[in-house]
Amino acid sequence: MKQGILYGVGIGPGDPELLTLKAVRVLREADVIAVPDKGSGRRLALEIVGEHAAGKPLLSCAAPMTRDAQVLSAAYDKNAEEVCALLEQGKNVAFITLGDPTVYSTYFYIHDRVRARGYEARVVPGVPSFCAAAARLGKPLCLGSRRLLVVPGSHGGVDDCLEADANLVFMKTGRSLEELRGRLREHSLKASAVVNCGMADEQVYPDLEELEGSDYFTLILVDRDGENKAEQ
Repeated sequence: MKQGILYGVGIGPGDPELLTLKAVRVLREADVIAVPDKGSGRRLALEIVGEHAAGKPLLSCAAPMTRDAQVLSAAYDKNAEEVCALLEQGKNVAFITLGDPTVYSTYFYIHDRVRARGYEARVVPGVPSFCAAAARLGKPLCLGSRRLLVVPGSHGGVDDCLEADANLVFMKTGRSLEELRGRLREHSLKASAVVNCGMADEQVYPDLEELEGSDYFTLILVDRDGENKAEQ
C-alpha cells in the first residue's frame, strides 16, 4: 500500500479569504484534518478553514501552552506517532496551522519527527500574520535597504532587538505587552499594533499607546522609516 503524505497547511492569520488556492485544494483532497489543540476548548484553526474541512475525520493534536521541554516533546512525539499511523494506512493528512508553517509554528516539530520515521511531509505556505497586519495598517514592512527583524514577543530580552537597525515585528506579545511597551518608550520608539488580525474581534491601533489590555495574538510593528519613529 502506498503511504500517505503529511501536509503542513498555513491558513493565514484569521480571515478565511486569505486561504490560498493551494491550501483549499489540499484541504479538500486530504483524508484527515489534523487540528492543533491548546486545551482551551476552542479550535480556532478549524473555525477558519470552515467548510473546506466539513465532514472529514479530525485528528486532535495536543499543543500544550507551556515551555516545559519534556511536556512539549512528549506531546509532539504522540502527535507524530498518530499521524504516522494514518500515513501508514495510505491516508493523506493536512495539519492546519495559523499563519505560515515556517514562522513560530508547532507544525515543524511534527514535520521533522514524521520525516525522521521515513514518511513524506510537505509544506503549504500561508499568509504570515505580520504581513496581514502591515496591510491592515497600510504600512510597508520594509523598503529599500531597510532590514526586518521578527521577534517572539513573549520571550523577553528584547533590548538588543530594539537597538538593531531594522524595522521590528513582535509577534504574540500578550504576556509581555506592558514590559515591551515600557522598553519602546525607553528607546524613544513608537509603534502600531493589530490584535487578532483578520478575526471577527480584530482591533487596529496605529498608535500602540491607545491599546488597553492584552491578548495572545497582539502583533506590534515598529517602523523606523515612517511616521511611527518618535521625534528626537
